[in-house]
Amino acid sequence: MTSLPQAKRFNWSNLGLRVASAAVMGPAVLVAAWFGGWPFLVLIAVGVALLSIEWGGMSAPRAPTRISGAVTVAVLAAVFLSYQGHDLLAWGAVVAGALAAALVARGVAERPADAAFGVAYIAPACVCLIWLRSTNQGEWWTLMLFLVTWSADIGAFAVGSALKGPKLWPRFSPNKTWSGFVGGLGCAALMGALIALPSALDIPLPQAVMPGFQLNLWAAALIGLAVGLATMAGDLWESALKRRFGVKDSGDLIPGHGGLLDRVDGLMFAVVVMAIARLANQWGWGH
Repeated sequence: MTSLPQAKRFNWSNLGLRVASAAVMGPAVLVAAWFGGWPFLVLIAVGVALLSIEWGGMSAPRAPTRISGAVTVAVLAAVFLSYQGHDLLAWGAVVAGALAAALVARGVAERPADAAFGVAYIAPACVCLIWLRSTNQGEWWTLMLFLVTWSADIGAFAVGSALKGPKLWPRFSPNKTWSGFVGGLGCAALMGALIALPSALDIPLPQAVMPGFQLNLWAAALIGLAVGLATMAGDLWESALKRRFGVKDSGDLIPGHGGLLDRVDGLMFAVVVMAIARLANQWGWGH
Protein backbone atom coordinates (compact mmCIF):
# COMPACT_ATOMS: atom_id res chain seq x y z
CA MET A 1 0.00 0.00 0.00
CA THR A 2 1.40 3.38 -1.01
CA SER A 3 1.92 5.75 1.93
CA LEU A 4 0.63 9.30 1.85
CA PRO A 5 3.18 11.98 0.85
CA GLN A 6 4.83 13.86 3.67
CA ALA A 7 4.21 17.58 4.16
CA LYS A 8 6.76 20.08 3.01
CA ARG A 9 8.77 21.92 5.61
CA PHE A 10 7.34 25.22 6.73
CA ASN A 11 9.24 28.33 5.70
CA TRP A 12 10.29 29.78 9.05
CA SER A 13 11.98 32.84 7.56
CA ASN A 14 8.84 35.00 7.72
CA LEU A 15 7.63 33.82 11.13
CA GLY A 16 8.62 37.13 12.76
CA LEU A 17 6.56 39.07 10.22
CA ARG A 18 3.57 36.77 10.79
CA VAL A 19 3.72 37.23 14.56
CA ALA A 20 4.14 41.01 14.29
CA SER A 21 1.21 41.31 11.89
CA ALA A 22 -1.00 39.22 14.17
CA ALA A 23 0.07 41.26 17.22
CA VAL A 24 -1.09 44.46 15.52
CA MET A 25 -4.27 43.20 13.89
CA GLY A 26 -5.57 40.92 16.64
CA PRO A 27 -6.09 43.50 19.43
CA ALA A 28 -7.60 46.01 16.99
CA VAL A 29 -10.16 43.46 15.81
CA LEU A 30 -11.03 42.39 19.36
CA VAL A 31 -11.51 45.97 20.58
CA ALA A 32 -13.78 46.85 17.65
CA ALA A 33 -15.78 43.65 18.10
CA TRP A 34 -16.16 44.16 21.85
CA PHE A 35 -17.44 47.73 21.66
CA GLY A 36 -19.47 47.18 18.48
CA GLY A 37 -21.29 50.15 16.97
CA TRP A 38 -19.78 52.20 14.18
CA PRO A 39 -16.13 51.13 14.81
CA PHE A 40 -17.17 47.53 14.17
CA LEU A 41 -19.17 48.55 11.10
CA VAL A 42 -16.22 50.54 9.71
CA LEU A 43 -13.89 47.59 10.31
CA ILE A 44 -16.19 45.29 8.36
CA ALA A 45 -16.72 47.83 5.56
CA VAL A 46 -12.97 48.28 5.12
CA GLY A 47 -12.54 44.51 5.14
CA VAL A 48 -15.24 44.13 2.48
CA ALA A 49 -13.50 46.63 0.21
CA LEU A 50 -10.11 44.92 0.60
CA LEU A 51 -11.53 41.42 0.11
CA SER A 52 -13.39 42.58 -3.00
CA ILE A 53 -10.22 44.09 -4.44
CA GLU A 54 -8.38 40.82 -3.87
CA TRP A 55 -11.24 38.83 -5.40
CA GLY A 56 -11.30 41.04 -8.48
CA GLY A 57 -7.55 40.68 -8.88
CA MET A 58 -7.69 36.89 -8.63
CA SER A 59 -10.84 36.13 -10.60
CA ALA A 60 -10.99 38.91 -13.20
CA PRO A 61 -7.48 39.84 -14.39
CA ARG A 62 -8.80 41.68 -17.46
CA ALA A 63 -11.16 43.97 -15.54
CA PRO A 64 -10.28 43.73 -11.82
CA THR A 65 -11.41 47.26 -10.91
CA ARG A 66 -14.93 46.90 -12.29
CA ILE A 67 -15.47 43.48 -10.75
CA SER A 68 -14.04 44.62 -7.42
CA GLY A 69 -16.34 47.65 -7.47
CA ALA A 70 -19.40 45.56 -8.28
CA VAL A 71 -18.65 43.05 -5.52
CA THR A 72 -17.93 45.83 -3.01
CA VAL A 73 -21.21 47.63 -3.67
CA ALA A 74 -23.22 44.41 -3.54
CA VAL A 75 -21.70 43.21 -0.27
CA LEU A 76 -21.83 46.62 1.43
CA ALA A 77 -25.52 46.94 0.57
CA ALA A 78 -26.18 43.69 2.43
CA VAL A 79 -23.93 44.74 5.33
CA PHE A 80 -25.67 48.09 5.87
CA LEU A 81 -29.12 46.50 5.66
CA SER A 82 -28.07 43.93 8.27
CA TYR A 83 -26.61 46.65 10.50
CA GLN A 84 -29.98 48.44 10.40
CA GLY A 85 -31.70 45.23 11.51
CA HIS A 86 -33.24 44.36 8.13
CA ASP A 87 -31.94 40.80 8.01
CA LEU A 88 -34.34 39.42 5.39
CA LEU A 89 -33.63 42.38 3.11
CA ALA A 90 -29.91 41.82 3.67
CA TRP A 91 -30.11 38.24 2.42
CA GLY A 92 -32.21 39.39 -0.51
CA ALA A 93 -29.50 41.94 -1.29
CA VAL A 94 -26.92 39.13 -1.37
CA VAL A 95 -28.87 37.34 -4.10
CA ALA A 96 -29.58 40.54 -6.05
CA GLY A 97 -25.97 41.69 -5.69
CA ALA A 98 -24.62 38.39 -6.98
CA LEU A 99 -26.83 38.69 -10.06
CA ALA A 100 -25.79 42.31 -10.60
CA ALA A 101 -22.09 41.42 -10.31
CA ALA A 102 -22.58 38.67 -12.87
CA LEU A 103 -24.12 41.17 -15.29
CA VAL A 104 -21.19 43.55 -14.80
CA ALA A 105 -18.73 40.72 -15.46
CA ARG A 106 -20.57 39.72 -18.60
CA GLY A 107 -20.37 43.30 -19.84
CA VAL A 108 -16.56 43.37 -19.52
CA ALA A 109 -15.92 39.90 -20.95
CA GLU A 110 -15.18 38.27 -17.60
CA ARG A 111 -16.74 35.10 -16.18
CA PRO A 112 -20.14 35.98 -14.64
CA ALA A 113 -20.13 32.96 -12.33
CA ASP A 114 -16.85 34.05 -10.70
CA ALA A 115 -18.16 37.57 -10.04
CA ALA A 116 -21.41 36.23 -8.61
CA PHE A 117 -19.50 33.78 -6.43
CA GLY A 118 -17.39 36.64 -5.07
CA VAL A 119 -20.55 38.18 -3.61
CA ALA A 120 -21.86 34.81 -2.42
CA TYR A 121 -18.48 34.07 -0.81
CA ILE A 122 -17.89 37.34 1.03
CA ALA A 123 -21.39 38.63 1.89
CA PRO A 124 -22.82 35.77 4.02
CA ALA A 125 -19.88 35.89 6.43
CA CYS A 126 -20.26 39.66 6.83
CA VAL A 127 -24.03 39.51 7.34
CA CYS A 128 -23.66 36.69 9.89
CA LEU A 129 -20.95 38.65 11.72
CA ILE A 130 -23.15 41.76 11.95
CA TRP A 131 -26.09 39.67 13.19
CA LEU A 132 -23.98 37.73 15.71
CA ARG A 133 -22.68 40.94 17.30
CA SER A 134 -26.21 42.41 17.49
CA THR A 135 -27.65 39.53 19.53
CA ASN A 136 -27.93 39.48 23.31
CA GLN A 137 -24.40 39.23 24.71
CA GLY A 138 -23.18 39.39 21.15
CA GLU A 139 -19.83 40.75 22.29
CA TRP A 140 -19.11 37.44 24.01
CA TRP A 141 -20.25 35.31 21.10
CA THR A 142 -18.14 37.38 18.72
CA LEU A 143 -15.15 37.16 21.05
CA MET A 144 -15.64 33.40 21.21
CA LEU A 145 -15.73 33.26 17.40
CA PHE A 146 -12.39 35.00 17.01
CA LEU A 147 -10.63 33.17 19.84
CA VAL A 148 -11.79 29.73 18.69
CA THR A 149 -10.89 30.47 15.05
CA TRP A 150 -7.44 31.72 15.98
CA SER A 151 -6.92 28.76 18.32
CA ALA A 152 -7.73 26.37 15.47
CA ASP A 153 -5.21 28.12 13.20
CA ILE A 154 -2.47 28.28 15.84
CA GLY A 155 -3.08 24.73 17.03
CA ALA A 156 -2.98 23.36 13.50
CA PHE A 157 0.25 25.23 12.77
CA ALA A 158 1.97 24.28 16.04
CA VAL A 159 1.00 20.59 16.08
CA GLY A 160 1.50 20.17 12.34
CA SER A 161 4.95 21.79 12.49
CA ALA A 162 5.98 19.64 15.45
CA LEU A 163 4.61 16.26 14.35
CA LYS A 164 4.43 16.69 10.56
CA GLY A 165 3.32 13.42 8.95
CA PRO A 166 0.95 12.70 6.04
CA LYS A 167 -0.55 15.58 4.11
CA LEU A 168 -4.20 16.43 4.59
CA TRP A 169 -4.97 17.45 0.98
CA PRO A 170 -1.74 17.45 -1.02
CA ARG A 171 -3.35 18.44 -4.31
CA PHE A 172 -4.33 21.89 -3.06
CA SER A 173 -2.46 22.50 0.20
CA PRO A 174 0.94 20.78 0.42
CA ASN A 175 1.83 22.11 3.90
CA LYS A 176 -1.26 20.99 5.83
CA THR A 177 -1.10 17.68 7.66
CA TRP A 178 -3.50 15.31 9.39
CA SER A 179 -1.66 15.92 12.67
CA GLY A 180 -2.23 19.66 12.30
CA PHE A 181 -5.88 19.06 11.47
CA VAL A 182 -6.45 17.06 14.66
CA GLY A 183 -4.40 19.52 16.72
CA GLY A 184 -6.38 22.46 15.41
CA LEU A 185 -9.70 20.81 16.24
CA GLY A 186 -8.51 19.96 19.73
CA CYS A 187 -7.37 23.52 20.43
CA ALA A 188 -10.64 24.94 19.08
CA ALA A 189 -12.75 22.68 21.31
CA LEU A 190 -10.57 23.48 24.30
CA MET A 191 -10.86 27.23 23.73
CA GLY A 192 -14.64 26.94 23.46
CA ALA A 193 -14.76 25.10 26.78
CA LEU A 194 -12.43 27.59 28.47
CA ILE A 195 -14.67 30.51 27.56
CA ALA A 196 -17.68 28.81 29.16
CA LEU A 197 -15.73 27.46 32.15
CA PRO A 198 -16.39 30.35 34.60
CA SER A 199 -20.15 30.11 34.24
CA ALA A 200 -20.08 26.31 34.23
CA LEU A 201 -18.17 26.25 37.54
CA ASP A 202 -20.20 29.14 39.02
CA ILE A 203 -17.05 31.22 39.39
CA PRO A 204 -18.22 34.68 40.49
CA LEU A 205 -17.21 37.37 38.03
CA PRO A 206 -18.11 41.07 37.94
CA GLN A 207 -21.25 41.66 35.91
CA ALA A 208 -19.31 44.14 33.77
CA VAL A 209 -16.93 41.32 32.79
CA MET A 210 -19.35 38.48 32.10
CA PRO A 211 -22.97 39.57 32.67
CA GLY A 212 -24.81 36.28 32.94
CA PHE A 213 -23.04 34.57 30.03
CA GLN A 214 -24.56 31.10 30.29
CA LEU A 215 -23.39 28.30 28.05
CA ASN A 216 -23.17 24.65 28.94
CA LEU A 217 -19.55 23.46 29.07
CA TRP A 218 -20.13 20.53 26.71
CA ALA A 219 -22.14 22.71 24.33
CA ALA A 220 -19.30 25.24 24.31
CA ALA A 221 -16.75 22.53 23.52
CA LEU A 222 -18.98 21.18 20.75
CA ILE A 223 -19.38 24.68 19.30
CA GLY A 224 -15.61 25.10 19.45
CA LEU A 225 -15.14 21.80 17.62
CA ALA A 226 -17.68 22.72 14.92
CA VAL A 227 -16.23 26.21 14.46
CA GLY A 228 -12.73 24.73 14.31
CA LEU A 229 -13.83 22.28 11.63
CA ALA A 230 -15.37 25.15 9.65
CA THR A 231 -12.12 27.09 10.01
CA MET A 232 -10.14 24.21 8.51
CA ALA A 233 -12.70 23.81 5.72
CA GLY A 234 -12.54 27.51 4.87
CA ASP A 235 -8.75 27.40 4.73
CA LEU A 236 -8.77 24.41 2.40
CA TRP A 237 -11.49 25.94 0.23
CA GLU A 238 -9.45 29.10 -0.30
CA SER A 239 -6.41 26.98 -1.16
CA ALA A 240 -8.50 25.28 -3.85
CA LEU A 241 -9.69 28.66 -5.16
CA LYS A 242 -6.13 29.99 -5.41
CA ARG A 243 -5.08 26.86 -7.26
CA ARG A 244 -8.00 27.35 -9.66
CA PHE A 245 -7.05 30.96 -10.36
CA GLY A 246 -3.32 30.16 -10.53
CA VAL A 247 -2.14 32.44 -7.70
CA LYS A 248 0.03 31.74 -4.66
CA ASP A 249 -1.58 34.35 -2.39
CA SER A 250 -4.74 36.42 -2.67
CA GLY A 251 -2.65 39.57 -2.28
CA ASP A 252 0.29 41.09 -0.41
CA LEU A 253 -1.52 43.38 2.06
CA ILE A 254 -0.41 41.69 5.30
CA PRO A 255 3.32 41.11 5.80
CA GLY A 256 4.06 37.42 6.27
CA HIS A 257 0.48 36.36 5.54
CA GLY A 258 -0.25 37.49 1.98
CA GLY A 259 -3.65 39.02 1.36
CA LEU A 260 -6.53 39.63 3.74
CA LEU A 261 -8.39 36.68 2.25
CA ASP A 262 -5.43 34.48 3.19
CA ARG A 263 -5.89 35.63 6.78
CA VAL A 264 -9.69 35.36 7.12
CA ASP A 265 -10.44 32.39 4.87
CA GLY A 266 -11.24 30.15 7.82
CA LEU A 267 -13.16 32.87 9.62
CA MET A 268 -15.52 33.28 6.65
CA PHE A 269 -16.78 29.72 7.11
CA ALA A 270 -16.49 29.76 10.91
CA VAL A 271 -18.75 32.77 11.44
CA VAL A 272 -21.61 31.07 9.58
CA VAL A 273 -21.32 28.02 11.85
CA MET A 274 -21.12 30.24 14.94
CA ALA A 275 -24.23 32.13 13.83
CA ILE A 276 -26.10 28.83 13.48
CA ALA A 277 -24.95 27.82 16.97
CA ARG A 278 -26.08 31.18 18.37
CA LEU A 279 -29.47 30.78 16.74
CA ALA A 280 -29.82 27.30 18.25
CA ASN A 281 -28.81 28.74 21.64
CA GLN A 282 -31.56 31.35 21.37
CA TRP A 283 -34.02 28.49 20.88
CA GLY A 284 -32.86 26.95 24.17
CA TRP A 285 -29.98 24.66 23.20
CA GLY A 286 -26.78 24.72 25.23
CA HIS A 287 -28.07 26.36 28.42
